[in-house]
Amino acid sequence: MPKTSRYGVIGLKELLIAIHQKWENDRISLLMSADEITASLKRTSVAEPGADIRLIDLAVALYKRDYDEKFGGFGISPKFPVAHNLLFLLTHYEKSGDRDSLKMAEMTLLQMYSGGLFDHIGYGFCRYSTDRYFLVPHFEKMLYDNALLIIAYCKAYQITKKPVYKDVVQKTASYVLREMTSSKGGFFTAQDADSEGEEGKYYFFEPSEIISLLGEKVGKSFNNYYGITKEGNFKGKSIPNLLQNNAVEDKFDEHLTKLYEYRRQRSKLYLDDKILTSWNSFMITAMCYLYRVSRNTKYLNAAKKAEKFIEENLCDDDTLFVSFRAGRHGEKGFLDEYADYIYSLLALYDATLNMSFLEKAQRFYKKAISKFYDMEQGGFYLYGKGNETLILRPKETYDGAIPSGNSIMTYNLVHLFYLTKDEEIEKILKRQIDFMCGEARNYPAGYAMFLVALSDYFEPLQDITVVLKNKEDAKDLPFITPLESIVRVFYKPTDEYPIKDEKTTFYVCQNHSCMPPVNDLKGMDKSSER
Repeated sequence: MPKTSRYGVIGLKELLIAIHQKWENDRISLLMSADEITASLKRTSVAEPGADIRLIDLAVALYKRDYDEKFGGFGISPKFPVAHNLLFLLTHYEKSGDRDSLKMAEMTLLQMYSGGLFDHIGYGFCRYSTDRYFLVPHFEKMLYDNALLIIAYCKAYQITKKPVYKDVVQKTASYVLREMTSSKGGFFTAQDADSEGEEGKYYFFEPSEIISLLGEKVGKSFNNYYGITKEGNFKGKSIPNLLQNNAVEDKFDEHLTKLYEYRRQRSKLYLDDKILTSWNSFMITAMCYLYRVSRNTKYLNAAKKAEKFIEENLCDDDTLFVSFRAGRHGEKGFLDEYADYIYSLLALYDATLNMSFLEKAQRFYKKAISKFYDMEQGGFYLYGKGNETLILRPKETYDGAIPSGNSIMTYNLVHLFYLTKDEEIEKILKRQIDFMCGEARNYPAGYAMFLVALSDYFEPLQDITVVLKNKEDAKDLPFITPLESIVRVFYKPTDEYPIKDEKTTFYVCQNHSCMPPVNDLKGMDKSSER
């Protein structure tokens, strides 16, 4: 809605004046109208529940219908990253071997990185592409986009082992740690698109600038490689990109620091320095994934430090808060805060196998059940008993730019159940699956994160029980087990899980069948053979 009326659309100013006049002169009819609207909103139809594995194939068919064969992504323009859609397609390929799903995900991931959507000088992904090619972005950088994309690229690397995906996530993480991280470990919310009143000005280059910085020979090669021309590709200037390159190389990486520092001095970006529980939780999960594919402890340390920040600044016992800024936290958390924080705690458990993270996830799961869960019809309400009461108490289920709290909670429930075998969790999980299937039935492609959870429910990834011979053997477990596998660790043998050949022993179950115990996981991941 515009500030003032234009192009036949009423402006906010005029609308507020009209409402004020109506309130002063005809209040009764306004209140009657409000009552009618409220009553109508409350007469919402309840979707027919019931678990339905067919939703996965229906969603894949919808993605195939909307896929841009020539330039990757879905639809024409604008194109949003929607990393959880790509995560779903990668998971589907991993379990089904559907090469079309892998092709759609890979083409999109490579195109997004090659285009101007990715900042090739300072790294990190912008908000979305305004065109079909991923060339011209909306230049705002959001924390959650970068977090979810790190997760998707890590998954692509785990499946394909192509170095480009690991390179992308390490570059993206370096941007986040350099520009989006507070001294106490919390992650900031966003960087603005505008510089000095002009969108994207911070990111544009002219060929002469590059040549003056890098010299004639290197400068010309750099311009050619990154598509920086006299004509430009946007408003007469150039957004660095790799769309015209057949192969992505790192031959100019050594010069990027100089260009980055020059760009910082040339103009400034506004930083939104709020620290949000939900978005920080996504970045914690992303750092855990990156730690597991890179073995670099700085990413795990960043995840732990951010989690500690949440614990100390955005949490009071088991009550979470939405945001933190200038030494104060905001209002009490909604479903998303709890769902996403539990998601990050499970990722920290997977990355460390430290039971304290799993126990904390279980504690906040219980709090989420008591605050948000609908015991009668299933599903989680957006706000809980401690939040302000609104006209409606909705259940957000659709996965938009960010996965919904209900989708993430379904994922959490699946993984908590397989880790703990808790019968109460299983009861809630089955009702949540039924509820979400009912919600997703009309357009399953809009429920990608839920479908990842549904897939894990019907066809779990590896369920691995490890009996350690030596405690030191535990340190490599996060690196040799698949990203979404269920891993339990015993520090001494039991009657059910004896040790084999006096070595650390792995008990692996997959596709509802268990294999004989082994001392080495190599060759056990069947998805890597495709």
